[in-house]
Amino acid sequence: MDRALIVEGLAKSYPGGVDALRGISFTVASGEIFGLIGPNGAGKTTTLRIVSTLLRPSRGRVLVYGVDVTGDPLRVRRIIAYLPEESGAYRNLKGVEFLRFIARLNTDDEAEVREMLEYARRVSGLGDRLGDKVSSYSKGMTRRLLVGATLMRRPRLAILDEPTSGLDVVNASRVRASIKRYVEETGAAVLLSSHNMLEVEYLCDRVAILHSGVIVALGSPEELKERYSARNLEEVFLKVTGEWVS
Repeated sequence: MDRALIVEGLAKSYPGGVDALRGISFTVASGEIFGLIGPNGAGKTTTLRIVSTLLRPSRGRVLVYGVDVTGDPLRVRRIIAYLPEESGAYRNLKGVEFLRFIARLNTDDEAEVREMLEYARRVSGLGDRLGDKVSSYSKGMTRRLLVGATLMRRPRLAILDEPTSGLDVVNASRVRASIKRYVEETGAAVLLSSHNMLEVEYLCDRVAILHSGVIVALGSPEELKERYSARNLEEVFLKVTGEWVS
């Protein structure tokens, strides 16, 4: 099994004695969508930021296709793409202009730029609306544009923080379909966080449930439901975090 991501004993402490992560370990395989779920403050975003090279861990090790995120962050950044929850796009640019701007940050080859733009057009599903200014987009359209901009580089590991946060049913469904199709077409890996349990159950091959900086359950959605005698992943979550009321 080609391991896209190895996380070993990962810990992160902030000033004031706040332990965001307390020694978590997991792996993600190529071709796998791996979900991190947990309540606010559980350590999900901290984990994603460390894997994305934006934060340094207090201790532990993170390898992306064998490359240490602290030892060689520039090399890691060439093979990943990260979409933060609060990411935005330049409102005064047209959608296609924004995509072209992002593409040219990654290559000077115009043929590669055109290929990226075509892929982003297909992933986003925005069609002719790419010719309109981002300021005219709904939140859902902007998020689809950003997902297209994230995946058009064909990263070997895509890191997505709440990819459908705040979206309506239609736009959320389109974003989920784009993520699933991307993995099927490229064999890349995806690490994502989400508060939407139904979304995680639909998208993810395996899931880690974080609580107070530790992983309290890990497995496929089906394995977790069977292990905790739960009807769905939401029940699993409530049971392992001690919030379940029968």
